[in-house]
Amino acid sequence: MKYGGSLSGEHGDGQARAALLPIMYGAELVEAFGQFKRIWDPDGRMNPGKVVDPYAVDDNLRYGSDYRPLQLATIFSFPDDGGDFSRAADRCVGVGNCRQHQGGLMCPSYQATGEEQHSTRGRARLLFEMLNGAHRDQGWRDEAVKEALDLCLACKGCKSECPVNVDMATYKAEFFAHYYARRIRPPAAYAMGLLMYSARAAALAPEIVNALTHSGVTGPMLKRAAGVHPDRDVPRFATHSFGSSWRGAARPAGQRVILWPDTWNDHFHPPALHAGVRVLEAAGFTVDLPSRWVCCGRPLYDWGMLGQARRLLRRTLRVLGPDIDAGVPVIGLEPSCVSVFRDELPALLPHDRRAGRLAAQTYVLSEWLAKAAPDFTPSVGGSVLVQGHCHDKSVLDFAAETDLLRRCGADVETPEDGCCGMAGAFGFEARNYEVSMRCADRALLPAVTRAASDTALVADGFSCREQIRQGSGRAPLHLAELLAQALEGDRR
Repeated sequence: MKYGGSLSGEHGDGQARAALLPIMYGAELVEAFGQFKRIWDPDGRMNPGKVVDPYAVDDNLRYGSDYRPLQLATIFSFPDDGGDFSRAADRCVGVGNCRQHQGGLMCPSYQATGEEQHSTRGRARLLFEMLNGAHRDQGWRDEAVKEALDLCLACKGCKSECPVNVDMATYKAEFFAHYYARRIRPPAAYAMGLLMYSARAAALAPEIVNALTHSGVTGPMLKRAAGVHPDRDVPRFATHSFGSSWRGAARPAGQRVILWPDTWNDHFHPPALHAGVRVLEAAGFTVDLPSRWVCCGRPLYDWGMLGQARRLLRRTLRVLGPDIDAGVPVIGLEPSCVSVFRDELPALLPHDRRAGRLAAQTYVLSEWLAKAAPDFTPSVGGSVLVQGHCHDKSVLDFAAETDLLRRCGADVETPEDGCCGMAGAFGFEARNYEVSMRCADRALLPAVTRAASDTALVADGFSCREQIRQGSGRAPLHLAELLAQALEGDRR
């Protein structure tokens, strides 16, 4: 205004800066705007206060002069928001990209329910109200916020697709950490949130555990006790975990890499990790494992068990410390585990230099092959339907996988919509089953049904593979398994 320039480039002219339009266009033209509007809207019922007869610039402020958000201590560091949770929760500007009904990754819960409270915008608004004092007596115990966050699948789609990068998965973990402090969590939190421990115990007698979980008598009882929906098939523990059968590198030769033995593939689907070893060795690398048991703690985040998650991460940094310092790459097959190191780890341990270094030297298989072995292209051929893991799309580089498969000669297709709906333990919970299946039925399962019998189905996320298997009866592969088949000339 001081220099006589334009007040804006259009955005905000109709409302936020409407009172200043006479400076921009001149009083005579603005009066003509009003005369034209009154022809069609003589009672001023449509869009009151916008452009014509505008509100004053200090009316209807979002905050107001008395805005004093609660300053709450947090576990995550929120480095992009100055360590201030209220600033993080206030990122949303109401654009509404999270309310899309087809295509894109966010927001799967809104796409399934159509309810505003289950969109990223709706959840952000409830958090704003919580911090603004609308429910000041509740704070972290706000039931409206809890209800809205219960259906968040923590897909992290908003972290990448939201124009202002609202990170609702992190807000959910932070909120539940405080909401459940000194409270008993739901049964599923212990049955599935602590799976990294129970899986190690089950490995001592997997046949007995499988018999109990799949018995017609004890199976339903255990599902009910664990909060699992009766129609869900509980995954079977492998007779021999990958870790128990590991005997070291077969052909020590090239650059040393560490293969991350995630809980899912280690205890439920060891063939994926064995295939990962086969592929990495064929690409010219020497494969090793961590010297002792480690875990990223991924299941803990959904339930806000952040203290335990941080302890596991510190243990991981201690065990991998020499390898981190030596710059040894860590290759993970489970995208949700790799995303912990790239996303949650630096935010939970912001002052640990090894945390930042591990985040920078951890990759999913396709990322590492694209970076370090771009000429590694075993002949895959044929049609491949790839269900990209949400974290692969939002935090990692999903394009590395589809590009690799195309270089290997495959005709690649990906479902239009994003989340499979299983989202780790989310889809196993009885209370979430309907929403989980709605997510799957939007695009993934119809795409699987349409796929020809000779089309290879690929899903790197264990929960994605379970959703496909349980929803269609077909058996998807991990990318590593498909590449290993190609190496053996056994692409089916």
